Amino acid sequence: MRNITSYNNFKNTADGCLTDVFYWKLILDISVILVSYNTVEMTKVALSHLYSSLHDLEMEVIIVDNASRDQSAKVLRNEYPQITLLENNKNVGFGRANNQALPYIKSRYVLLLNTDAFVESDTISKTVQYMDVNQRCGILGVKLLGRDGILQPSCRFFPTPWNIFLNRTGMDRIFKHTKMVDDMSWDHASIRDCDWVPGCYYLIRKEVIDQVGLFDPRYFLYFEELDHCFNAKKAGWHVTYYPYTSVVHIGGESAKSDGNITSKGRQISSLQIESELLYFRKNYGLNTVILNVFLVSLADSLQILIDIVKLRRPQRCIANFTHSLLVWKLFFITRMGKQPQH
Repeated sequence: MRNITSYNNFKNTADGCLTDVFYWKLILDISVILVSYNTVEMTKVALSHLYSSLHDLEMEVIIVDNASRDQSAKVLRNEYPQITLLENNKNVGFGRANNQALPYIKSRYVLLLNTDAFVESDTISKTVQYMDVNQRCGILGVKLLGRDGILQPSCRFFPTPWNIFLNRTGMDRIFKHTKMVDDMSWDHASIRDCDWVPGCYYLIRKEVIDQVGLFDPRYFLYFEELDHCFNAKKAGWHVTYYPYTSVVHIGGESAKSDGNITSKGRQISSLQIESELLYFRKNYGLNTVILNVFLVSLADSLQILIDIVKLRRPQRCIANFTHSLLVWKLFFITRMGKQPQH
């Protein structure tokens, strides 16, 4: 814990005079924000791991409950009286919920932690120590492992209409020099700067939030951290992948309570598409949104053609056709990526 001397003027209500007063404001090492949505048992596991990883750091925990239906707020209020619990009467989305915690932060660093992400005993201390030493590191992520121990994407490049198209068609094997969103070909054993890190373990220097804010509220779910890293890098901060500790990330636990999630990305398809359109329109303009929709449709059409030629199950053709229709539907509903529907 650090003590910072702050100087404020306070009005003396007795005589109406202004009196200069020195006071001590306690600054903690880290504020941890978790957004809870129908994951009460996993949230308890995440908190257990978190509290076991503190060592000598001073921490506050802020949980924002997005109107869970599994009694999350009641359980957390009763079992964890030391946390700050904010309760919403409806699901406001992931990014907006995290933003609600900002007025309560009293720390040098802010950690956004998913309720289905379990830290190791040294994760907090190692990552805070790294950021203490590396002052231009504004955002840091770690090695992410699935429940089965398999490496998950942890160190990512920004998406473009082109690399998304290559990924969907498998043509990245031909265009080998294109930066794909996920490059899993290296050993992930070295520190490196990247474009963005996933939000399940997302450590932010408070100065970054003071400068560029936290999440853009137009994103209901997905692309919040991607957009935030984009803004932070524009402001001159480094986004860093740190491999010397890991976090077990289950993935999709909140999402699956509200809709069908994709088997590959564990994401709700309509929300992922909407956020992608909003991201491209905000950061690259209308032409990029149009190019993205065209290439997505082209990729779906190519997959349908391949499935027909190879006599694959008709369900695959239907899924690709439905996906293409959904992209075009959301393109118009969001006014070509300008207006969120949530």
